[in-house]
Amino acid sequence: MKPFPVHTINSAPEAARPSLEALQNAFGMIPNIAGAMATSPVLIDCLVGLFGKVHGGSFTEDQVQIVLLTDAVVNASQWAVAFHSALALQQGIDHADVDAIREGRLPSAPKLAALSALARALIEKRGHLTQQEAGQFLEAGFDNSHLLEVIGVVAASTITNYTATITNPPLEEAFKPYTWAHH
Repeated sequence: MKPFPVHTINSAPEAARPSLEALQNAFGMIPNIAGAMATSPVLIDCLVGLFGKVHGGSFTEDQVQIVLLTDAVVNASQWAVAFHSALALQQGIDHADVDAIREGRLPSAPKLAALSALARALIEKRGHLTQQEAGQFLEAGFDNSHLLEVIGVVAASTITNYTATITNPPLEEAFKPYTWAHH
């Protein structure tokens, strides 16, 4: 397979440039995954549309990062695990909780554990949750709206996780301390 370029705003297809500019404004940089994704304007536009909804939804940013990091681990996406480990720590998530998720375990706080467990179950079971799995999430203080919103977060992470696996973008220097390998 021919290697995928990591586009800049200038090298990307014209139709992908507005999405790259939006990510530049959000992150202060264009993550390599987005540069690789920009080969397909449709895909990068899908991600940016979901990104705004996910990060502007009813979950706190640390809760969003719990889901995104869990999804990256479950999908064994090395680039995304490193990226979301760094972002989770920036959001103030305890280092022990980040390590737990990276090792396939749950974070210690009950509400974050319920969120991580639901995200894992959604991916592993392709959405076929048991009553018990949904019930545990709801008993942790979430509602049905949150349950459905997690699907949107999982969809966003599926785009980045699968893209990273297929395009294998280089890991940025800032995220190299969080390099991860699937066990």
